[in-house]
Amino acid sequence: MLLGLQFQSPGPIIFELGPFILRWYGFLIASAVLIGITLSKWLAKFRRVESEIISDLAIWIVIAAIPCARIYYVIFQWQVYSQYPEDIIAVWKGGIAIHGAIIGGILSTLIFARLNKTSFWQLTDLVVPSAVLGQSIGRWGNFFNSEAFGTPTNLPWKLYIPLINRPTEYISFEYFHPTFLYESIWDFLVFIILLTLFFFGLKYPNYFYTGTLSLVYLIAYSFGRILIETLRIDSLILGPFRAAQVISLIMIISGIFGLVWLYLLNKSLPDVISHK
Repeated sequence: MLLGLQFQSPGPIIFELGPFILRWYGFLIASAVLIGITLSKWLAKFRRVESEIISDLAIWIVIAAIPCARIYYVIFQWQVYSQYPEDIIAVWKGGIAIHGAIIGGILSTLIFARLNKTSFWQLTDLVVPSAVLGQSIGRWGNFFNSEAFGTPTNLPWKLYIPLINRPTEYISFEYFHPTFLYESIWDFLVFIILLTLFFFGLKYPNYFYTGTLSLVYLIAYSFGRILIETLRIDSLILGPFRAAQVISLIMIISGIFGLVWLYLLNKSLPDVISHK
């Protein structure tokens, strides 16, 4: 429920009917996928790409992204899952990592593009607006699961976390930063930016190259993620660093290097086919 700007999850389950349980987390992921496919197929028409290619690609991405997102998360939380191996496949309980999904999506798109002799960057340009919109929607799954929240706070937009979901060291605190909301809003803003750039590119094609949209996504999403991650208290750890910040920094550097390659060196991005 929402009281002013104080958030409290109504619970992770939408409804139960006998053995059938419909959870918010799974419902939101499924909704994000369907909305994303529809959006990418619509954008494909403007780039003169057959919608069937997007439909086929979507199957590849879903098959790769969701398992990779789970595997990525489980690897970093292996101390927990090694004790409860039956929970490794329990995606409906939460616990998938966006960066794992991005890695899976990139690899599957690269293989798909090579097999279908289609430009990898053309495909990713059509997918990234849908991807970041899906991330914006999917973050609300964290809200319903009362997870992925930030440090304690007394700000007006604080998030109430039930006692059972609080880390031991924060057991006496009730309200936390709603980092799910911060990232959802940020992702939606990135979506608006990407959509604006997409249509700008259609109007001024001489100033907008294949791959630009994908590179902007890498930079814009990652910049927000680095900032928001500083508030998280459940970050996956890579050595002494937060894994999400390390991967995000790599994505930013890659995106900037790609834009320099395109606009300063005036070269096409390496691809499975030639853009000429």
